[in-house]
Amino acid sequence: MLVIFTDTDTDLTPQKAKEFGYHMISMPYSIDSDTTYPYEDFEEFDAHAFYDKLRAGALPNTSAISEQNYKDYFEPYFAQGDDILYVHFSRAMTATFENMDKAVKELKEKYPGRKFYTVDTKGITIGSLNIVEEIGDLYQQGKTAEEIIEWAETEVDKFAVYFFADDLKFFKHSGRVSGLAGTMGTLLGIRPIIYMSEEGKMVSVGKEKGKAKAVARLVSYVEQLGDEIEKHRVILAHTDAPELVEELRAQLIEKFGELNFELVDVNPTAGSHCGPNTVGVSFHAKRRTL
Repeated sequence: MLVIFTDTDTDLTPQKAKEFGYHMISMPYSIDSDTTYPYEDFEEFDAHAFYDKLRAGALPNTSAISEQNYKDYFEPYFAQGDDILYVHFSRAMTATFENMDKAVKELKEKYPGRKFYTVDTKGITIGSLNIVEEIGDLYQQGKTAEEIIEWAETEVDKFAVYFFADDLKFFKHSGRVSGLAGTMGTLLGIRPIIYMSEEGKMVSVGKEKGKAKAVARLVSYVEQLGDEIEKHRVILAHTDAPELVEELRAQLIEKFGELNFELVDVNPTAGSHCGPNTVGVSFHAKRRTL
């Protein structure tokens, strides 16, 4: 039997995971040396409370999980004779997958008949979620691991994500956005526009002054890059910015009519990098960038 895994950095919730059949790997964050594992240390994510804590001055850190963590997640399924497909956030963004590789190598030596497959979404949050849910659909249809891998080889790079942030200190703290220093000044109200590249990295592609212009810029990317968006999910995400994300949805409806929208809260681990009042959109695209 094939079992499928994803991680909490993809924005999939336990409720959605059950619908598709996913098992979840929790990616931790720490505030003041207190480490939290999403959906293991709490059942539901209180996005408003978390992002209010960041507004009040908390500056979270994120960390890799250990080799033993991965063994604990995967070994029970190898032991009962299952193969595993893990659809994960971008390998280019973290060293955690080095620990995973070591764990899987040992487990495959212990269970030589088992197979382990991965799909690197080359994204995080909703950029990954769109792919995770599409693969979940394929899994529910009975597709094999090989068929899913074949689909991913051409489709992963056709899911684009664009977003903007409100407070640059979180990005500067995480150091995970390339091109940020070159495009940002210290002017109040300047918002970087960021996308996930084909290499699986967050890249700043410009800036807008003011929320209205930033929202309009996201809509313009959907307009220029969108490919059969009516046949796929259009996923909108925010970090406790409900009015902004509703404005984004309203502008998309004005341009394209009603779409298969899904609204999500950005998970706390990924949200630690961008901070509150971030808004983004993920959609099926001709390619990831202009």
